[in-house]
Amino acid sequence: MRERALELLRQAVGNPRAQFHPGQWEAIEALVEGRKRLLVVERTGWGKSIVYFIATRLLRDRGAGCALLISPLLALMRNQIAAAERIGVRAETINSTNPDDWPAVETALQAGQIDILLVSPERLANEQFMTRCLLPVAARVGLFVVDEAHCISDWGHDFRPDYRRIVRILQALPRNLPVLATTATANDRVVGDVTGQLGPRLGIIRGPLLRESLRLENLRIPTQSARMAWLADHVPKFAGSGIIYTLTVRDADNLAAWLQQCGINARAYHAGLGWLERMQLEDMLLANQVKALVATVALGMGFDKPDLGFVVHFQRPGSVVHYYQQVGRAGRAIDEAYGVLMSGAEDDEIANYFIRTAFPSAEEVAEVLRVLEAAPRPLKAAELQRALNIRPSKLAKALKFLEVESPSPITHEGTAYVRTPVAWAMPAERVERITQLRRQEQARMRAYMEAEGCLMQFLAEELSDPEAAPCGKCANCTGERLGATYPAHLGEEAARFLERLWLIVEPRKLWPQAATFEGERGRIAAAFMAAEGRALCKWGDAGFGDLVRDGKRDRHFADRLVDAAADLIQRWNPRPTPEWVTCVPSRRHPALVPEFARRLAAQLGLPFIECVRKTRGTDLQKTRQNSFQQASNLENAFEVEGESVRPGPVLLVDDMVDSRWTFTVLAWKLLKAGAGPVFPFALADSSADDGSSK
Repeated sequence: MRERALELLRQAVGNPRAQFHPGQWEAIEALVEGRKRLLVVERTGWGKSIVYFIATRLLRDRGAGCALLISPLLALMRNQIAAAERIGVRAETINSTNPDDWPAVETALQAGQIDILLVSPERLANEQFMTRCLLPVAARVGLFVVDEAHCISDWGHDFRPDYRRIVRILQALPRNLPVLATTATANDRVVGDVTGQLGPRLGIIRGPLLRESLRLENLRIPTQSARMAWLADHVPKFAGSGIIYTLTVRDADNLAAWLQQCGINARAYHAGLGWLERMQLEDMLLANQVKALVATVALGMGFDKPDLGFVVHFQRPGSVVHYYQQVGRAGRAIDEAYGVLMSGAEDDEIANYFIRTAFPSAEEVAEVLRVLEAAPRPLKAAELQRALNIRPSKLAKALKFLEVESPSPITHEGTAYVRTPVAWAMPAERVERITQLRRQEQARMRAYMEAEGCLMQFLAEELSDPEAAPCGKCANCTGERLGATYPAHLGEEAARFLERLWLIVEPRKLWPQAATFEGERGRIAAAFMAAEGRALCKWGDAGFGDLVRDGKRDRHFADRLVDAAADLIQRWNPRPTPEWVTCVPSRRHPALVPEFARRLAAQLGLPFIECVRKTRGTDLQKTRQNSFQQASNLENAFEVEGESVRPGPVLLVDDMVDSRWTFTVLAWKLLKAGAGPVFPFALADSSADDGSSK
């Protein structure tokens, strides 16, 4: 069998003299001959996919049924399907991007014509998939593979709730079914947890994690503008192409735009892009058609470019494991690659936000259960939003959290949710335990930044590598450093670039789902819809964000903000050009925004007209967490004085924009009163960055 396996390996990699890496053949033999359950912990690039593809081919040749692979990312699935074809393994996937293919895949699966089926863990929650695909072939499954198996563990750095379903699926499959779980990022604690869930018979193959080609270096550069200047200076000097990781979507977009301005061919990559665009960007990086992708963690597990020349982190990740996984993408098949970690003033604030929001709060979960329990029928998510003052993203997180509990206190009936009779209490101890672990991981990452010894050895020891040793190649080992210096003019240009970033205020097109607003329902008529607007900055950002915060506190906005707003509006150049200015009124601070709007109008040479009146007190919009609650808060709260309204285009000014419902409602009222196009403008966007890490 080994000769046949070696033949398949050489066929897969296109090298007639290729040999197995240590542990690869042993893993294949354990699965095919021993029909064992196996956990493989090997560094990225070791060839874990080769193990399960060759094992699948050998098992199929012996008459076994289709293999089932649980894989967390569509990008990973795409690469695996291409690799499988090279050794004659027919791989198919059922995922959200190929619904037109599902009937053909289901037919081929039941006919035994598919060798390996790839699905995401989220697909295991789909009743149709379970009943139409998995259950009919469950007794014939020949191999069960869990890729990125650290996601099973609460202790894992990237725990995914839907991975909880995998253990339940395994319990329903034949006990002698060979099982392979693979990961590159599991320390002893995670290995122990995975072993506890997959069973005591789980064998473990573990290899060294040292990346011999990587030149690691840490740079503490507090300000974003300084880090941007460093990148503009150093990225062109790196050989080949690479990845620059950021912690937020906004930073990925902004940094890519800055590098492009500096003549560097960089593109932003994050979950806010469509899957087709992300695939195209991956292909461009693979073909060295871009110098760098500026990416969030969306470009993570599964992306493989053996000749990646550098990985730079714009901010410090939340854990050493995250960092190892990402920086380990560089230098897999080249002699030298750079892994540079920059740390900035905002790192802890961002990391704390992600830790704080990782779990739904006990209050949010209790409210969801209370509403479902009191409901006379199953409720859809939109109906829950009407009853609950919870953001859609937080509601989705609470529902997912409850769904994957075992036994679950809620269940699906079609697209609606219903409370089950299961007695359930919030697992507060587990949540607190994991939260404290995340804080410990954050502390270890800070310790890595300050490490004076070998950086690669530090990473390997954190991952419980028994062979951890000095690498002899990192900046601490050699004393050779890139350093934190850059030309002064680049720092000045980066600071100006950040001050000139504005945010688009997208117009709302629909009234809240399944609700009316002052008699209106459904789509907002185009004639009464706000135009696209702008915000000068993000609340709390360095520079203008700090000035806006100071102005709110002091009840007076600085002249510099008036100048910056006027400059933005002139560069924005909305068409048709605004002919007058009005503002959003407030009962709490009646003079703050009108006084600013009046000064802005004077700077623009336009008349300022206060034509909007607040007719009743409202809660702060930031206290309302979803569209139904936000729009309801504003119903019959404003009145437009029709005789004061001018017919031309108008600039509608406010200090803050959050939900966009205030702008939506006032634009609708102004347009109905005869105003021309309404262009919203706010000093700061204070909306929450839900999902900003992707």
